[in-house]
Amino acid sequence: MDLTPTSSPLAMVLFTSKGWGPYLRQHFLDKTFQGLYQVNAFDLALLIPYFIVLIILAAYGAHRYWLVYLYYKHGKNKTKEPAARFAELPRVTVQLPIFNEQYVVDRLLDAVCRLEYPQDKLDIQLLDDSTDETVEVARLLVERYAALGHPVVYLHRENREGFKAGALEAGLQTAKGEFVAIFDADFVPPPDFLLKCIHHFTDPKVGMVQTRWTHINRNYSLLTQVEAILLDGHFVLEHSGRSRSGVFFNFNGTAGMWRRRAIDEAGGWEHDTLTEDTDLSYRAQLKGWKFVYLQDVECPAELPVEMTAFKTQQARWAKGLIQVSKKILPRVLASNESRHVKIEAVYHLTANLSYPLMIVLSVLLMPAMIIRFYQGWFQMLYIDLPLFMASTFSISSFYLVSQKELFPKSWLRALLYLPLLMSLGIGLTVTNTIAVLEALVGKQTAFARTPKYRVASKKDRVLGAKYRKRLGWVPWIELLIGTYFALAIVYAVDNENYFTVPFLLLFVVGYWVTGLMSLLQGRFAGLSVGSETHTKPFPVGV
Repeated sequence: MDLTPTSSPLAMVLFTSKGWGPYLRQHFLDKTFQGLYQVNAFDLALLIPYFIVLIILAAYGAHRYWLVYLYYKHGKNKTKEPAARFAELPRVTVQLPIFNEQYVVDRLLDAVCRLEYPQDKLDIQLLDDSTDETVEVARLLVERYAALGHPVVYLHRENREGFKAGALEAGLQTAKGEFVAIFDADFVPPPDFLLKCIHHFTDPKVGMVQTRWTHINRNYSLLTQVEAILLDGHFVLEHSGRSRSGVFFNFNGTAGMWRRRAIDEAGGWEHDTLTEDTDLSYRAQLKGWKFVYLQDVECPAELPVEMTAFKTQQARWAKGLIQVSKKILPRVLASNESRHVKIEAVYHLTANLSYPLMIVLSVLLMPAMIIRFYQGWFQMLYIDLPLFMASTFSISSFYLVSQKELFPKSWLRALLYLPLLMSLGIGLTVTNTIAVLEALVGKQTAFARTPKYRVASKKDRVLGAKYRKRLGWVPWIELLIGTYFALAIVYAVDNENYFTVPFLLLFVVGYWVTGLMSLLQGRFAGLSVGSETHTKPFPVGV
């Protein structure tokens, strides 16, 4: 389309001396750099990987829109009431795997012992791999609850072989239940949890039932607000979209129930990945077992209140999913499952590859900006900017939709948290990239637990510092990368490339916030959120 000033009346109006004329003449007809820039091999060596990374990230971003589409398209498939009910309730074993959880183990046991289920059809296993005071606390708790008539037993391992997966597998050796419910230490299942799940197993094809996590301490801080929104997106749109459309989705390691036979037929718990739940889920579904997701059944849990704990949790999940993708994806792709199932499995299990790609983008962004400026910066408006938007704005819209589904009357409040949410996602890049690269090269690491401090509201305090995680040199790298992007903003403003500034600002805030919070929490490890630091666990009592 010819838009020279003499090509048409419209062009003459656009390029007049008033209004938009000077702006458009400056940026679209400015010949300052014409003939000065010549394509060369060095620039191509930078721009080709730059655009490859942008396109891949945009593809992962576009997939979020696809999940939203699946969620609404298959809304009629939402699981509600079970098709039938057991005339006589089957036996259920409840497994509670813990490791150094002295601050929350009493809350967990209290909630589980309040479950509404016939006591003669219920077994409770406290699977304790602890190496600290939790051993004494947990043993005393089990003794007291058992004395009150609750069917609870204490199983302590002297080693952590297989970590959580190993503890669950060891518990199954003496489990009596036809069905197995699992709760992590920071969960507080409601009394009717088992009754809401068990009747879905009247369908003999159902191997697992997963419920939606909710958040005890959602309003504790800005960090927990953002974490809650991130998890809401996973449990509302990802799980529901996949479940409703008939593709594979995963057990989340807790707040769910398994048919024992499905576990056994899939090969049992294996501990060669850090996400043993996803590993078992895919193996079971490949065996033909059907999974059920109950979006309306809630199970509250405690969110990490410290940045280092949150980053450790996210890194474990990122590494675990890549390990599962290496192990399971070849089986999925070679199976007789539909193309839709296979494509969705690829997106699901490889999504964390976006983190090392973000590092590559971070390195290439500044030189690419310089090259693109001399090529004609307005090209960035039509090529680079849409790719950035596909990979970033898809995140904000994705999480807004999940909040609208959960909180139809107050979902707009989530807008206040979206900039920090997007920045925090970027800030996780360094730790998650390290985790992903370790998975790709096959480096095995221990299962790093997420510390729980029994912090439910702003009046609660962090209970001691011995569980606090430190990340060594990583926060300094995050601050350095944030500074790099701050310089990129200076360059963009100096060259009037204002369209890129909001995107670059997300990178600056993300890296600086995660780096500073990690350093400060490590520096003041002996201080609590409140006025004093608790160093003793909650009293043991029933």
